[in-house]
Amino acid sequence: MIQPQTHLNVADNSGARKLMCIRILGASNRRYAHIGDVIVAVIKEAVPNMPLAKSEVVRAVIVRTCKELKRDSGMIIRYDDNAAVVIDQEGNPKGTRIFGAIPRELRQFNFTKIVSLAPELWDVNN
Repeated sequence: MIQPQTHLNVADNSGARKLMCIRILGASNRRYAHIGDVIVAVIKEAVPNMPLAKSEVVRAVIVRTCKELKRDSGMIIRYDDNAAVVIDQEGNPKGTRIFGAIPRELRQFNFTKIVSLAPELWDVNN
């Protein structure tokens, strides 16, 4: 569960390293964001000489949460960190690589570009 003021790792090579959630998009009074939700975040830590700089406001989609994700099959998935991928207004990732495991639920939310770049996809048989 991601809420405003939550710090997240960045799971791509866009230039940002750490984000802080400042708003959850979708409804005016949403309290928590889960995997696949789009948030507005500020960059708290960035790699030098990259297009994204510290204190820049960006959109990001959440790809990993410490709070467990329950599937219809009964499988429960929990990650070690909270992580997000920086996206543009169309929903395409700003980076060219994705790091770490990505849940297959992102495909249902039409983030197919992120799913195709991911090195590992948590599917039914994993």
